Amino acid sequence: MANAEITLTAHTINETYVKALEERVDCLESRNVFQDDVIEQLSQELAVHQSEIAELKEQIQLVANRLKDARQLSSDKDQIEPPPPHY
Repeated sequence: MANAEITLTAHTINETYVKALEERVDCLESRNVFQDDVIEQLSQELAVHQSEIAELKEQIQLVANRLKDARQLSSDKDQIEPPPPHY
């Protein structure tokens, strides 16, 4: 009988160990799926931000070019027009 009890106890311990491992694997799989989802969301958000940054860079370049052109026009007017007589 002692031998049968040892076998039964070993079997019970083995089943408990297997169930614990299955729970851990399930937990890890769940976390992995969640992390994959978060990574995908972050990737999409990053793509949106990169697009916005590229657009803003273009707008800044346009504004800088307009300011440069405006300064050139302003300096050209100062050189062509004589100062008013009250100077």
